[in-house]
Amino acid sequence: MKTFQKPLTSAEEKYYLQRFREGDLEAKNILIERNLRLVAHVVKKYQGPDVDLDDLISIGTIGLIKAVSTFDLTKSARLSTYAARCIDNELLMMLRAKKKHSREVSLYEPIGTDKEGNEISLLDIIESPPVDIVDAYAARQDIRFLLSSLSTALTPKEYQVICLRYGLYGLPEETQKTIAQKLHISRSYVSRIEKNALKKLRLLFQEKT
Repeated sequence: MKTFQKPLTSAEEKYYLQRFREGDLEAKNILIERNLRLVAHVVKKYQGPDVDLDDLISIGTIGLIKAVSTFDLTKSARLSTYAARCIDNELLMMLRAKKKHSREVSLYEPIGTDKEGNEISLLDIIESPPVDIVDAYAARQDIRFLLSSLSTALTPKEYQVICLRYGLYGLPEETQKTIAQKLHISRSYVSRIEKNALKKLRLLFQEKT
């Protein structure tokens, strides 16, 4: 197991931050190395069977480096407080990009939390340009709009496939294969139905905005 150096004291942190602002790159390296324990701590909540721990550490470290480079010495907060937010942001951006292209995740699967501690799901950001997690709360209006439009915007077959595929209304999520068996149709047909339904829903959002 990797061992990390002890975190800097408040006085040490201020000293190395000042040295770095004066152009001392070695001071920057020390600030990064002595805060790697924080990266390991933050990434714990993102661990899962589908996410490689080394990838999380690498992405989290990028967030830490950005934090060290952009931290404002005039602020009263500790570097660690600011760095934790930067690490979270970097990890969330990576997970959003990864899960947006995955068909095996639920639209409602949490991928993190916003500044107020509210869970952010894939549906909050699907087919939308990347936004800061602080602003993600506004996307929750789209969830209500989507749920109220499903039955009218989709055909009965499309509605059934989407509900089963993404586990809506308390139903368990199912694969295209199990849906095909349940509806006695081919898996490729289920795929076409799902694709057409999602296209309709995307158009709904475009018209709404």
